[in-house]
Amino acid sequence: MQAKIVLLPGDGIGPEVTGAAVNVLQALAQAHGHTFTCTEYLIGGCSIDRHGAALTAETLAACQSADA
Repeated sequence: MQAKIVLLPGDGIGPEVTGAAVNVLQALAQAHGHTFTCTEYLIGGCSIDRHGAALTAETLAACQSADA
């Protein structure tokens, strides 16, 4: 299996949670021959601080084109 995954660390689910999830996905991929491509984008307060919007067009487009 190959999957393109967008990670959205932000309000409520921060980098420590998404980082742990990526570790689990990497272990599953290695054990079962899968390939997961993970890309991180900002959402919520972090995105507002950096981009002035809670959800940028770039983040939305990435989510829409991802498998998960």
